[in-house]
Amino acid sequence: MTTEPARKIIILGALSAMAAATARRLAEGGASLTLSGRTGEALERDAQDLRARGASHVSTLVADLADTSDCDALLMRASEAMGGLDTVLVFYGSLGDQSRAEQEPAHADAIITINYSSTVHWVLAAARVLEKTAGARGVLLTASSVAGDRGRRSNYVYGSAKAGLSVLMQGLAHKWAAMDNAPSAVNLRLGFVETPMTDGIENRGGPLWAKPDDIAGIVVRRLEKPGHPTVYAPWFWRCIMVIIRALPTAIFNKVNI
Repeated sequence: MTTEPARKIIILGALSAMAAATARRLAEGGASLTLSGRTGEALERDAQDLRARGASHVSTLVADLADTSDCDALLMRASEAMGGLDTVLVFYGSLGDQSRAEQEPAHADAIITINYSSTVHWVLAAARVLEKTAGARGVLLTASSVAGDRGRRSNYVYGSAKAGLSVLMQGLAHKWAAMDNAPSAVNLRLGFVETPMTDGIENRGGPLWAKPDDIAGIVVRRLEKPGHPTVYAPWFWRCIMVIIRALPTAIFNKVNI
């Protein structure tokens, strides 16, 4: 019986709560990890913890991921540090403020840039690398949102960006499905998750809310068996969004969600 080699993973947006929880699980499985984010001191603190948990290698790359001028170069540095790269996890994003976005074009642009425009470049760069180096073992996983399933008054700028990301990943999955020995594209459509990004949401908590470690478990399972390219996380959000998408406009417009 052969044992699969440990994955070689770069996490873009490694300082987010979900990314950090995922990295801990991956470290316990002996993965090689490269953490990328904006704050070097925080990255190195997490790297030390992950080494202690059993990661076979941990390196850090400080980068503002909204700057996409050297996506390929950063991914190649990660590959060189780990002796290869077979998995890219894209976790960075920002909820922003809907009311502010409606009044301030710069804020709307920031939401779109961080959640979609810059992510497009990282996804395409990761696809180029994984197609060349990882083959069928490769996995590119992005964190999107159920906010992209239907526009709602509370977050439609953010939702439109996440809708774009979801379609991008669907298209990439469709491309790879027609190729031999191609990587897998996985797009998480996240529901409510208790993270610092959602601190300002009223009535946070309850049965519809997941913890970062819940999402980490879903990610690790999908890396082991990618399966369908669209994954609702947790699973029950698929059912919820089927209902929301099916609501007639006259009814939907009366619902404050």
